[in-house]
Amino acid sequence: MATILFLEQCLNGLQLGIMLFLMAAGLTLIFGVMGLINLAHGSLYMIGAFACAAVASWTGSFILGLVASVVCAAVAGALIEVGVMRRLYQRDHLDQVLATFALILISSEAMRWLFGSYPLYLDVPEVFYGATNLFGVLQYSRYRLFIIVVGLLTAIGIYLLINKTRIGMRIRAGASDRQMTAALGINISLIFTLVFALGAALAGFAGALVGSIQSVDIGMGEPVLILAFVVVVIGGIGSIRGALVGAIIVGMVDTLGRGYLPQLLQLVLDPVFANTLGAALASIAIYVLMIIVLIFKPQGLFPAHG
Repeated sequence: MATILFLEQCLNGLQLGIMLFLMAAGLTLIFGVMGLINLAHGSLYMIGAFACAAVASWTGSFILGLVASVVCAAVAGALIEVGVMRRLYQRDHLDQVLATFALILISSEAMRWLFGSYPLYLDVPEVFYGATNLFGVLQYSRYRLFIIVVGLLTAIGIYLLINKTRIGMRIRAGASDRQMTAALGINISLIFTLVFALGAALAGFAGALVGSIQSVDIGMGEPVLILAFVVVVIGGIGSIRGALVGAIIVGMVDTLGRGYLPQLLQLVLDPVFANTLGAALASIAIYVLMIIVLIFKPQGLFPAHG
């Protein structure tokens, strides 16, 4: 029984890690290529979730909802880059933080105006109802398995795009030396817009996938954004591989910590106090991990691009 519970918690940690990767991959691309701090990335996650919930409700198709989440988030990202971010590349990070914080407020109020203040609920597709048998001993949610598989396939796709295609070569060149890249005749402004739209699409896709597990509501992106920044710091800025590894580590530490720390503390402490202390320690475990990584590897685990 204990082994089955541990396997289930590990899969839950992997699923959380995959979701964080979709957020962190876009965040690390935008910061690594453009040097831009984008606090509004969580708002793009929220926009994707609302787009998916609305389209799935109107059409009855979850797949169309997923497509809508990617398209809407990508379009919103491109408009933000062209209308706002392009004026901030040469400004200091404080200006970027203030501008993107303003975008958080604008996005939240826009979603409230369009959809109201009450949460929306996105049903899991019928094909993913129930659980499937794993390893002959564990019944695990089909939908959570779907998130894990889709996230891993997305990670492979991003890796191939960045490292094996011409557009990926231009993105990496722009990240290394934007002036030289522009001097070679490459439209660096278009590259930046594409990168921002790609990062936004990944965030929107993550929001849509998670929308079936939790409610879709105003401000849902901010807590996830904090975790995504932790992932970027641990994995290394500009590194897709680092984002994947860092996200899985954070997902595992968070899930296993919440599942087992209270139980371990009960061995030596009063059960009520152990539960309270265990929950508190579990909530800060990933930040302690981030501090340890920064002490020994200030650039992150995989600081190289790609």
